[in-house]
Amino acid sequence: MLKTRIITALIMAPIAIGGIFFLPPLGFALFTGAIITIGAWEWANMSGLTESAGRIIYALLTAAVLYAMLEVPAIAVLWAAAIWWVLCFLLVKGYPNGSSKWGSVPGRAIMGLLVLVPAWVGLNHLRTGGFEFGESDNNLLLILYVFCIVWVADIGAYFAGRAFGKAKLAPRVSPGKSWAGVWGGLAAVGIFALLIGWLAQADAAQMTLLIIASLVTGAVSVVGDLMESMLKRFRGIKDSSQLLPGHGGIMDRIDSLTAAIPVFALVITQLGWLTAGQW
Repeated sequence: MLKTRIITALIMAPIAIGGIFFLPPLGFALFTGAIITIGAWEWANMSGLTESAGRIIYALLTAAVLYAMLEVPAIAVLWAAAIWWVLCFLLVKGYPNGSSKWGSVPGRAIMGLLVLVPAWVGLNHLRTGGFEFGESDNNLLLILYVFCIVWVADIGAYFAGRAFGKAKLAPRVSPGKSWAGVWGGLAAVGIFALLIGWLAQADAAQMTLLIIASLVTGAVSVVGDLMESMLKRFRGIKDSSQLLPGHGGIMDRIDSLTAAIPVFALVITQLGWLTAGQW
């Protein structure tokens, strides 16, 4: 299993790095749109669409919605995403109560669009917007930063959870996650944000806002992870697919990012650090 995971990672890492960090904005939009479309194909299964035709149709429908989003102001989508992830927190907290209201195939399919579409919009908003913080216009570093928030939160949660994880976070959704892991992950994110702010020579106000933005992003990334876990548990499956041998599916790799990206994009836009850009 470890060998398989390593081989898959060695194959996928150059593709992901090249597609995200070395393509122009339009190529970036197409590449990330392809990833989201594959994620939609996996989500269709989590929605209960088990037939190949149904899963393909759902994926194509998602791709069409992404295209339609080109005409919608990104900020409106990001605000809708923020409201959605607050609702997701309540859904996860109450699970399995309330599942009768969203557990139908159409209900879960709509949930997939609310998860996937804002993530794509937020990612491309970060890629094309005008980034003012730190007097830098390198939006690729901004994208790398939000990725790092999620990775740092995961690492901090892993070690804190192993050391102190007795009180479970959401045992009916993800028995392995603990409150200690959440606090450990957020502490790691806070330290990371402090370090980046110092390297960027941020003043006290900017530093404080960067730490707050990063902590909010780290917290909502946990909800993204739990949201997918809830859907998989409801569906009775372990992984979103077997597309990535040893790693599960695309959604298993990007679940936290689907929540973190639009919320981070919204927060820094509201702070005035990011302005709308052109495709």
